[in-house]
Amino acid sequence: MQQFLLFSPEVAAARAAGKPVVALESTIISHGMPYPQNVEMAREVEQLIRDAGAVPATIAIIGGKICIGLSNEQLELLGTSPDAMKVSRRDLAFVVAERRLGATTVAATMICAALAGIKVFVTGGIGGVHRGAETSFDISADLQELARTSVAVVCAGVKSILDIGLTLEYLETHGVPVIGVGQPGFPAFFTRDSGFKADFQMDGALEQAAFIQTKWALGLAGGVVVANPVPEASAMPKEEIDRITEQALGEAAQRGVTGKAVTPFLLSRIKELTAGRSLATNIALVKHNAVVGAKLALALHDLPGLQPI
Repeated sequence: MQQFLLFSPEVAAARAAGKPVVALESTIISHGMPYPQNVEMAREVEQLIRDAGAVPATIAIIGGKICIGLSNEQLELLGTSPDAMKVSRRDLAFVVAERRLGATTVAATMICAALAGIKVFVTGGIGGVHRGAETSFDISADLQELARTSVAVVCAGVKSILDIGLTLEYLETHGVPVIGVGQPGFPAFFTRDSGFKADFQMDGALEQAAFIQTKWALGLAGGVVVANPVPEASAMPKEEIDRITEQALGEAAQRGVTGKAVTPFLLSRIKELTAGRSLATNIALVKHNAVVGAKLALALHDLPGLQPI
């Protein structure tokens, strides 16, 4: 497997020095935000992780290699290439073998992080069970990956475009614990409270790390969702985002948007309907997650006896 991995000089140095590394996805750059905000956000998030004492590793597929850590030029390439493929578990081998440009989703980033020995991954929000999944069977591969791959995922919950209740039921069925940070409620990406509860509230990095370490030491493979709500000053009113989401979902159905195209369409439409405010919220929550994720990586690194599965 190692022949497919290419570590950036910064990440290679961190590995040699035994410093904690935090994985970052690249779909948020290629498909989640417009240019140049996407690249600016990526650089700022990486710097926040450095400032907290960890080393960032943005992951993407370039030239037949799984790149663990990207240069500024590679970030620009992802942020400006409309043909970058959105890569999940199903697509990973194809994109590597065909030497395509690929941006990793939550699922693919978890796989690549695990291959690289990285235990903490920061993203905006995870995928979930789509509304109407009882007939469409549209369930994000992110959830299955969380059930099988031992990486802690720091996120702001899931977007209200999804069926949040069914998403949490799916995670519970597959034994994936959901930790709430700073509140008992499970966040809904743009808003702090979805109306559903997390499984456990753990506010501090040391408490979170001890739980995660214990889970894996018990042989309980699989990920952990660390649900960190968007800062209150940047959150959107729940009633407003719910109304706009319903409108965007209706438009997606009318236009026949399906599969992987649904989430990028909805995020773009929500940005338009909120006059850009949703993009500002998105950036704020990713930055907040980066700080929490870096602290968690440091805490896991400092705990004795962590044995990866």
